[in-house]
Amino acid sequence: MKGKMEGVTLVADWDPKPGFKLGAKDIEGRQTYLGSLVWRNPRLEIREYDIPAPGEDEVLIEVKACGICGSDVHMAQADKDGYIYYPGLTGFPSILGHELSGVVVEAGRKAFDKRTNKPFKGGEAVTTEEMLWCGQCKPCADGWPNHCERLDEIGFNVNGAFTKYLVVPARTIWSLEPLRKNYKEEDLFIAGSLVEPTCVAYNAVIERGGGIRPGDRAVILGGGPVGLAACAIMKRAGASQVIISETQEDRARMALKLGADYHINPMKEDFADRVLEITDGMGADLFMEATGLPQVVYPGIERVVWEGRTLNSKIVVTARAEAKMPVAGEVLQVRRASIIGAQGHSGHGTFPRVIDCMATGMDMTLISTKKISLHELPENILKLQTDRSECKITYVAS
Repeated sequence: MKGKMEGVTLVADWDPKPGFKLGAKDIEGRQTYLGSLVWRNPRLEIREYDIPAPGEDEVLIEVKACGICGSDVHMAQADKDGYIYYPGLTGFPSILGHELSGVVVEAGRKAFDKRTNKPFKGGEAVTTEEMLWCGQCKPCADGWPNHCERLDEIGFNVNGAFTKYLVVPARTIWSLEPLRKNYKEEDLFIAGSLVEPTCVAYNAVIERGGGIRPGDRAVILGGGPVGLAACAIMKRAGASQVIISETQEDRARMALKLGADYHINPMKEDFADRVLEITDGMGADLFMEATGLPQVVYPGIERVVWEGRTLNSKIVVTARAEAKMPVAGEVLQVRRASIIGAQGHSGHGTFPRVIDCMATGMDMTLISTKKISLHELPENILKLQTDRSECKITYVAS
């Protein structure tokens, strides 16, 4: 398939901060695992590209929908010195966008569909993991593809989905056909674009957090898309009490619709006091930090762990942030609590499980509050740096 397409591209200057040293996986002038220490003066451009062609184990996808993620916003956002906010793997220039759904246009001869164990068919609705793990390094071989040593990430260091077409390895693609039972065409692709952030939440609370048992209590800090998805997953998994801590009332209302039982506004009431009150002094079995402000929220979590009667609490850190958490080791020791980092969404059957949950009633589409065109993406990415009134802005391809 030949032709041209436009893509929303992030461009930035390679200008390392004093003291920065290239890591083993960094590429001078092109790629680093420490984005906020290197990339300066980010700007968004709409550039023209050739439509890519798939290799023998790849699939060409026509993008139907792609959500704006907080990482897209933070890659395009500069601090007072001009450096990007996003701290992780980045390589520019790259087309942004990784929360995508679309249809198969063309597939290589070795590109097999995991749903059917047969070659992909044109027109099949699909989504993809954004983490392009190699499958050959030690972390991949040990079953930890989120920590691949040769990792590429769609929309971070390789071209993403704020465009019309992209090529993706077949190994990371998942069929959305099960969603056709419950969703009409556009809603199917909106739902499909929410699989990736929902999988981030699933990985955090189920895989990394160790899951919950029916009757456990869970507290989610931050009502962004990942925090909202965690509310739905926790309730579906059997939590007796799901508590959302969120300052914005509209997001809190979404959380209550998706499965949260209680809302705390930490700007208006004391977080720790309210958690202990709701739980009759028990505290919680699982906390998920999804605010990106661990230095602000952790003291409240720690107080609940210390004063609550629940032992073995798990605190799962999901949001990306450079800030350090003020941790008292004594609290973790005495209360048998643990702090766990969660990155990514790949492996352990996470994607098919989330798709099956969506196909059987876990509707996440209310999170998508605004639909826009390709040419509206740059202004909306910039707007989200200061305006959080929209929960999830979704690019819908024409």
